[in-house]
Amino acid sequence: MIILGIDPGSVITGYGVIEARGRQCRLLDQGVLRPGSRKPLADRLKVIYDGLCEVIDRNHPELVAVESTFGGRFPRAALVLGHARGVALLAAANRGLQIWEYAPREVKSAIVRAGGASKQQVQYMVSAMLNLDRGPGSETLPEDASDALAVAICHYHRVTGGIKAVDRIRRR
Repeated sequence: MIILGIDPGSVITGYGVIEARGRQCRLLDQGVLRPGSRKPLADRLKVIYDGLCEVIDRNHPELVAVESTFGGRFPRAALVLGHARGVALLAAANRGLQIWEYAPREVKSAIVRAGGASKQQVQYMVSAMLNLDRGPGSETLPEDASDALAVAICHYHRVTGGIKAVDRIRRR
């Protein structure tokens, strides 16, 4: 199963593609789309849409998992984030892909077993789950790409009952 995870944002949108087989996940692709914060919103949304379409065409995922929005103290920021999410959903829908949505706390709980986990904790566990090098001098995943990979792994756990990264770390 090939899963595309998306962490939408109007300034930085993270994406991550995993291949899940049995109890193993393997990283296929990851990155961030940076449309530029000074561009008008419509131009940023086009960059996000075009970039996600390219990722979908390059990786041929079977489904897409997207982080849902959460209510915050800043209604305008939530509205702009909603636009970025809408563009991500549209890119997947236009390619005929199934779309699943997960709340940020649900994603963190699936990866770290703590809904209030920090980005660094999620980043560490995603790297562990995908067997990525975490030693000194190794390149770390960008936070937004790590968050997107976490959404993809969360979907894998929810749908297939796949092994959790926390369990895997404890068994080593």
